[in-house]
Amino acid sequence: MGKITGFLEFDRKVEEYAPVEERVKNFKEFTLPMKEKELKDQGARCMDCGIPFCHSGCPLGNLIPDFNDAVYRGKWEKAADILHATNNFPEFTGRLCPAPCEEACVLGINEDPVSIENIEKNIVETAFKKGWIEAKPPKNRTEKKVAVVGSGPAGLAAAQQLNRAGHWVTVFERDEKPGGLLRYGIPDFKMEKHIIDRRLEVLEEEGIEFICNTNIGKDLEASQLKQDFDAIVLCGGATVRRNLPIKGSDLKGVVQAMDFLSQNNRRVDGVKKFDGEILATNKNIIVIGGGDTGSDCIGTSFRQGAKSVSNFEIMPMATTDRPEDQPWPFWPMRLRTSSSHKEGAERFFSISTKEFIGDKEGNLKGLITSEVEWIKQPGKRPVLKEVEGTEKEWKCELALLALGFTGSEMTIAEQLGLEADQRTNIKAPETNYQTNVPGVFVAGDQRRGQSLIVWAISEGRQAAHYADTYLMGSSELPLKGEGDLPRV
Repeated sequence: MGKITGFLEFDRKVEEYAPVEERVKNFKEFTLPMKEKELKDQGARCMDCGIPFCHSGCPLGNLIPDFNDAVYRGKWEKAADILHATNNFPEFTGRLCPAPCEEACVLGINEDPVSIENIEKNIVETAFKKGWIEAKPPKNRTEKKVAVVGSGPAGLAAAQQLNRAGHWVTVFERDEKPGGLLRYGIPDFKMEKHIIDRRLEVLEEEGIEFICNTNIGKDLEASQLKQDFDAIVLCGGATVRRNLPIKGSDLKGVVQAMDFLSQNNRRVDGVKKFDGEILATNKNIIVIGGGDTGSDCIGTSFRQGAKSVSNFEIMPMATTDRPEDQPWPFWPMRLRTSSSHKEGAERFFSISTKEFIGDKEGNLKGLITSEVEWIKQPGKRPVLKEVEGTEKEWKCELALLALGFTGSEMTIAEQLGLEADQRTNIKAPETNYQTNVPGVFVAGDQRRGQSLIVWAISEGRQAAHYADTYLMGSSELPLKGEGDLPRV
């Protein structure tokens, strides 16, 4: 497997970025491609560890050592086959995944882990460039009809798998184009939207139908789907945003992050008019929330010409090393600095926003914060305590709330009589992904809560297997880690 001494000979390397002063001038992707020899050397670092913990780290169970070895040997088409055996859309995960597989890499115990995500991205890009990714419609049709609600990564994965099983699949999307979070949440500088469109062309050629501008539960009753289709797979996502219920939260200029990001993505796509423009141009921006969505707001603000960008996080600053209570191969809560952070944002930790301040016209002009500390309690959750005498007023004309999501919208669940938990996740066990209503399945954020794109794809594949089993009595669609091809 790979080059036996590769991990001793080659240091970890990933794609470099275009200089900040260049990349903030537009919304295009800004990674600089690596040479083929460099990519082969990175594949050679995969160390034939015996037990590939990267498999367990990856929600898809990707056959990582196998495609690393194929890259090292220059067998790119073979690598693409291995990669697609478990992952429908490696062009998405290769750009957007935080790479839990790398945190579980055995080499990462005492060295830099294998650059798995970067290798993955280059495999799929090579495959598209060479024309190896082609539509493969099923040879036979079952005449069963399946409705997939939501065209994000979970919905697209479920649709492709069920179509491969021979069912007639229709994907319903409430927005004007398919893609969900991929299209209207992820900024173009992280993934340009032609990346989605080229994959959609393949899916359509394979026989999947997409119906957009149709909000199930509003434009079309969910009960109608139950009548018209033999099975339903709900992949609508966790879209209910978390608010910040403090004084002044209703001021003009206090904006949910996803409203800001989705509007900008539409603007980049050519939409020119909006009901209420949300722009960071010449403003002091404060992004409240330190996760990926907050990072996306930072990069977008710089590209819109913000005067300044600050990022608030209520949690204390994490260490760059693994915390002692999060040993390998588990995912560590370490400090992560994104490319957007490096574009000039100032980060503040252990800080809580207490009040938004407005002018006479109701426009945001500033906010008040205080420092906080987390008091540890044996056997209990830490308690948040404000540090006295630390109040501070900040100048701010646009505050972006990147506080995560509390769950999914319940209209469809209510119309179909589906059970949900306290977080409004629709209940469905991992044993079959089926809700309490026979024939109705659920996958992705709508089942597990706000999570990663790679988890969404995994859940979509799993749900497809069980939906196929429900329709046909058994299924040849693979479950996690099985792959559509034999291990090579």
